[in-house]
Formats: sequence, C-alpha cells, structure tokens
Amino acid sequence: MKATAWQESGWQSTIVACDGGIGLMQVMPATADWMNQRFGQRYDVWDHRDNAYLGANYLAWLTKYIGDLHFDGDYRLAAALCSAEVSSCLLNAVIASYNYGHAAVASGEGAITIPNPRYVGNVRVLMTECVCLAH
Repeated sequence: MKATAWQESGWQSTIVACDGGIGLMQVMPATADWMNQRFGQRYDVWDHRDNAYLGANYLAWLTKYIGDLHFDGDYRLAAALCSAEVSSCLLNAVIASYNYGHAAVASGEGAITIPNPRYVGNVRVLMTECVCLAH
C-alpha cells in the first residue's frame, strides 16, 4: 500500500490528477462511490484518512476478486511467486488493476493481461526501495 500511494501521489493528500484521481491513493470518484455502496460505508475521498481506507480496501477487494477468479482462492501476494512473465502472479495483477481497472486485467475470460507493465514495475521496485517504507 505504501508503494502504491507513493507511485500514485508521492504521498500528497491534496493532489488531484488530470484523470480525476483524488488524494493520497488517487481514488477515482466512481470507485469511491462503488466501494462505499458495495460495503455500506461513507468514506469521503477528499479526507486523507478516508482516502487511505478506500485505497486499502480496494487493494484488498482486488486481491480477493482476482485471487478467486484466476488463482483458485490463493491470495498470497509474495513477489517470490512471480515468474519472469509479467502476468504470472497475483501481486502483478493486483498492482495493474489498481491503476488500470480490474476488467482490463482480469475479466474472467482468458488469461490475465497486464496493460501497464511499467507501472507494475515501478510499484514493485518501490515495494523494496522506497523511502516511504521508513514511515
């Protein structure tokens, strides 16, 4: 989550991206609405704490959704489970989906597709080398 937040916003809680992403986790308003409705919450995408909760809960939902759909309920996100093939593991699929949308990555029809390998690579590097890990 720390690496994703760093990649998305550089940990800036007030930033708004040109594509409409808001705050620390760059949550899209439609994603926030969907998450709140689905889970009966009232998280405010503009509040930095709620934005973090939305991002974390979305990552958790992606892990469960893709884990069920493509990995037979195996929710392990260990980097060691990833082969040289970009789409080979749940970790890469979750990272890609957070940025690009789950339907573009794991539609349930066919294999996982990683449309944003550079983004996935950036987050993977940040997971081990980011100054954000000290916080």
